[in-house]
Amino acid sequence: MNQKPWFKNKKYGWGWQPATWEGWLSLLVYIALITWNTTYFTAHQNSVEDFLINTICLTAILIWLCYKKGEKPGWHWGN
Repeated sequence: MNQKPWFKNKKYGWGWQPATWEGWLSLLVYIALITWNTTYFTAHQNSVEDFLINTICLTAILIWLCYKKGEKPGWHWGN
């Protein structure tokens, strides 16, 4: 069973963009978690290092998800 990729390659440059509702949902969850991370660490005045570690971990999870559920990455210059 060949499933449609959640993320497709960008037309120009390197990276992905959402292609299905699962991809869009993943991106929205990422944005919500980054927003929560920012407001939580601002309100509780925790260390900048903790904030950066959380942000890097969330971003790494999103990149891993794009890699696993998306098209093979590479540079693209239009059609």
